Amino acid sequence: MRIAVLSDIHANAQALEAVMSDVVNQGCEHVFCLGDIALAGPQPKEVIDYVMAQNTWTVIQGNTDKMIAQYGPEVMEFLEAQYPVMANALADDVSVIDDAHRAFLAELPPILSFEVEGCTVLLTHGSPRANNEDILPGMPLEIVEEIIAGTTEKLILCGHTHVPCGYQTNTNQTVVNVGSVGRPMTSEPKACYAIIDFVNGSFEVRHRFVTYDNVLAAQIMSQRGFVGADRLADLLLNPVERHV
Repeated sequence: MRIAVLSDIHANAQALEAVMSDVVNQGCEHVFCLGDIALAGPQPKEVIDYVMAQNTWTVIQGNTDKMIAQYGPEVMEFLEAQYPVMANALADDVSVIDDAHRAFLAELPPILSFEVEGCTVLLTHGSPRANNEDILPGMPLEIVEEIIAGTTEKLILCGHTHVPCGYQTNTNQTVVNVGSVGRPMTSEPKACYAIIDFVNGSFEVRHRFVTYDNVLAAQIMSQRGFVGADRLADLLLNPVERHV
């Protein structure tokens, strides 16, 4: 069974469209989505609508999905202190989506464990222990093993950092960060996702890097008009740093 794994779409409809075209061309039979569907991107309403319509996808909640769902003074106070641009983006997102969108994000499970073709799989957003914990390239293996301590699944999938990577642990577990569809933080600003082929208890993982119209996405992002929108638009063209 061939499955596409997407994460961190961040309201980028242009990137999502290009990735889904590639998913179809690659013959994927199912989609796992690891969350962060909307916040701080060009078209939050349109992207949430798209994901809501995919009733065959398996979707979990990302940390920014939770922020949108729990929008209020406490969340805004945290973001304004730590990431003021994200606070502005959050307030603007909430103004353009409706209660049904927020309810959908609120009801997503934060983590899922199941079996695919005889292989146990754990879907997380950040890590098994926190939706905002980073799993990045170049980490000491013992740190990765500490992060996944207590899990038993053979394959652990995550996103959050927007940077793809993978680890094979001494516990015979594989940890894969699938990167970001909508806000890639790699040397080339291509949308990134993973394809996994499952066969009789084994699996093979490949990252896919997909060119999309990031110029149009950046233009739409900039036109949203809130303070910091231009900065987020530029990150779609020149990814130099990572936010939440």
